[in-house]
Amino acid sequence: MSRTTPARPVDITALFPEIAPYARTATRLHPRPGTPTAASSSVGGPLLWPASEPWPVCREPHPRSHGLRPADVRRRREILAAAWLRPRPASGGLTYVGGEEAELDAMVEGHHPPGPADDAPVPLMALAQLFVRDVPALAEFAPGDSDLLQVLWCPFDDHPGTGCAPALRLIWRRAAQVTEVLAGRQPEPEVVEDDGYVPEPCVLHPEQVTDFPWHEDLPDALVARIRAWEEGPAQELPGAPSYQQDLSLAPGWKAGGWDGWSVTDLQRPRCACGRELRLMLTVDSSEWGGGGWWPHEDPSPTDPELPPVPLLGEPTQITVGRYGAYRVFVCPADASHPHGVDVQ
Repeated sequence: MSRTTPARPVDITALFPEIAPYARTATRLHPRPGTPTAASSSVGGPLLWPASEPWPVCREPHPRSHGLRPADVRRRREILAAAWLRPRPASGGLTYVGGEEAELDAMVEGHHPPGPADDAPVPLMALAQLFVRDVPALAEFAPGDSDLLQVLWCPFDDHPGTGCAPALRLIWRRAAQVTEVLAGRQPEPEVVEDDGYVPEPCVLHPEQVTDFPWHEDLPDALVARIRAWEEGPAQELPGAPSYQQDLSLAPGWKAGGWDGWSVTDLQRPRCACGRELRLMLTVDSSEWGGGGWWPHEDPSPTDPELPPVPLLGEPTQITVGRYGAYRVFVCPADASHPHGVDVQ
């Protein structure tokens, strides 16, 4: 099923024509739980990985055996999803059957011996696979004749340059050159630092949308006019729309578009070659945010008929930072240059 973002409450370019040149096209990925294959774009699905190519590993020194087992993370999600759909006891809480509650109690974060040494190679975890045919916003970043981006990460914090977030690996390739695909279960770490670093398999429903900049990227005079509109005429419109909440940055997983800076002041990361890095991918903890961004095809989060299952707007079950967004920036001159990351 396709996903369609509702039209914005007002046309910002009609109100402020000078903002039109700042528009950027982004691809909202709209991940939803499913069963992707190695031949499809996905979050958390199998990669189109050559059988002859070694699986990438992390060799950075950091703890490797303290956290949660990925199998436990997935089983816990399965138990909780089923429990939320059962009748709730009068005393509150969820209803478990069989040995589910005991299973949950045993899935504690901690040390899982023997575990690898802190300098042993850690297999990276497949995070996403994006074909340019499905995600047009990637075309401007793809080096040479590459048409497939594979994204993996080491699901531990404390890597140099990433802060409190995993370290990311970007791999571009030409899909047609993968003639023999890795068979069997793809490698993954024995332990992850946080359950929010384990993606739930999702198929994608890409949609092209238009992003406008974070207010600090706009001229001061234009920002002043927008704020005057928000405090005046916008108050007379249904929902009193605001530029930042309703009219500028599409939330959720997306490729391309603009980046927001709600946690820190505006930063402009630069490549070692001197070029300003450009936002290529956003890995978001939530798909919908506010501002009526949920697609027409999905139920509204306020729909009283929804089943009492949480995480409706969190299909990938990835959580980064303090329920924020992990953004990947690349050099517009050469995507093979080292990328930058930031969490907001």
